Amino acid sequence: MKLVLIGGGGVRAPEFTRGVLAFAADLDLQELWLMDITAERLALISPLCEKISQSAGMTFHLHTTTQLDEALRDADFIVTSIRVGFEQGRVLDERIALRHNVLGQETTGAGGFAMAMRSIPALLEIAERAAVLTPRAWLFNFTNPAGLVTQALRDTGFPRVVGICDSANTAQQAIAHWLNCRPDSVKTEVFGLNHLSWTRRALVNGRDVLPELLANPDFIQHTHLRFFGAEFIQRLRLFPNEYLFYFYLRDVALARILAEKQTRGEEIQQLSEQLFAQLRACPPEQRWREYEAYAQRRHATYMAYAENAATQSTVGTRYIASAPTSNPEIPATAQPDETGGYAGVALNTALALAQDRPLRIGLNVPNNGAINGLSPTDVVEVTCLVDGQGIHPISIGDIPEDPYLLVRAVKRYEQLAVQAIIHRNRALAVDALAAHPLIGSYHLARLLINDYIEAHRPYIADWS
Repeated sequence: MKLVLIGGGGVRAPEFTRGVLAFAADLDLQELWLMDITAERLALISPLCEKISQSAGMTFHLHTTTQLDEALRDADFIVTSIRVGFEQGRVLDERIALRHNVLGQETTGAGGFAMAMRSIPALLEIAERAAVLTPRAWLFNFTNPAGLVTQALRDTGFPRVVGICDSANTAQQAIAHWLNCRPDSVKTEVFGLNHLSWTRRALVNGRDVLPELLANPDFIQHTHLRFFGAEFIQRLRLFPNEYLFYFYLRDVALARILAEKQTRGEEIQQLSEQLFAQLRACPPEQRWREYEAYAQRRHATYMAYAENAATQSTVGTRYIASAPTSNPEIPATAQPDETGGYAGVALNTALALAQDRPLRIGLNVPNNGAINGLSPTDVVEVTCLVDGQGIHPISIGDIPEDPYLLVRAVKRYEQLAVQAIIHRNRALAVDALAAHPLIGSYHLARLLINDYIEAHRPYIADWS
C-alpha cells in the first residue's frame, strides 16, 4: 500500500507519522510519501518523521517530494492537510474580520470563507490529478474548512473524497476517558456539519450514558463543555462540538478575542517561525526536543480564550493519544485504537476500507438520507459505519429544531460559498456571507469580501 500526506512539510507531519506506525503492519504499508510545495520546510520536518520511524523499526519506505504527480501516482490513500497562504493567510483572515467587528476564526464565518477561497482551488487541483493518476484512491481531506472543502470536491464530481476532523469524535474520546474504557466501546451518534455538530447519544453496553454525564458537573468541568457552562449544557441535553462556542456565545468569544494582544493566527505564526528557526540552527540530535516543546506550547493554548476564571481546568480539551510525549528523545508509538487526532480518523477509516474491518466513526460525507430535512448531496458530519464496501452514514432521522435551523442556515451559506468560489463570483460571495448566521448583513458581507479578495489576490486569481 502507498499512503500520501499532501502537506508533508507541515508541523503536524511528525504526529501523523507516529500514527502511521501503529497501522503500518495491518495496512501492509510499503510506502509513505510526504509531499509539500516548500522544499525547505519539507527538509526540516522530514528528518523528524524519519526519527520517529527509525525508533520504531520502520518497515516501510519514507519518501519526500515537491512534485504532486510523483506523490499521487498509484497511491491507495491520500490525506490532504495544507494551508494555502501559510500562517500569514490565517492572520489576514482574522484581522480583517476583527476590523469589521466579527469573528475571524479560521473555519467559522468570515474567516472560514476566506480560507476556503484559497483552499478549494488548491484541493480541486489535487483531486483532478488524483483522478487521473490513481482513480481508485480514497482522498481524506483535513484541509480547513474541512466540511466546506469536502462539499466543493463532492459537488465537482469527486466521489471518493471524505472529510475528516478529530473534533467529530471528541464526545466519544471524552466519554471513554471519563469512564476509563476503550473508545470503540462507546457508540456515539453525531449529527450536524463540520465544526457545527452535536452528539445526542452515547451507548456503552447498550445503555445511553450521555444524559447522566451531561447532568454531572464534574464531567462538564473536565471536558470542553465547561466553555458553555453547566446550566446551558443541561438545558441543551446534547454534547456540542467545541466550535459551537462561536455560535452559542458569539459576543463572549468576540469580546475575549478582541481583548487579546495576539490573534490565534498570530500566535501560531510566531510559534511556527520560532520552530523552523530553531530547526535550522540546532544540531540534529536536539531537533526532536525543539519540536516537542513547540507541540506542547501549541496544544496548551488551544481555545484558551474560551476559558475563564470559573472554568479553568488542567485537563486538555481533547483526549488524544497523539498529544506530545513526556520523553523528548524517544517518540512513543500508540496502538491503533489509541491513535488520536486526524491521523487516527484517517488511518482507522483506511484500515476499515482496505481490510473490511467494520468501524463506527464520525466523518464528513454526503447525507444520503441520514438527517431528515437535508439534501442527499449535502455534506454532513455524521456517525458512519465503514467496511470493505464503503462508508455508510447511520440513520439519524429528525434532529431537534434549534440545531436543525442552525444547520440549515449554515448549509445554505456553504452551498452559496461553493458556487462563489468555484466561479470566482463576487456577488455570490456576498450572498454567501450575508446568509451566514454570524454575519447576516449584505453591507458587512460586501466590505468583508472586497477586503479578502484584495488581501489574498496572489492566491485566488481574478474574481468577477
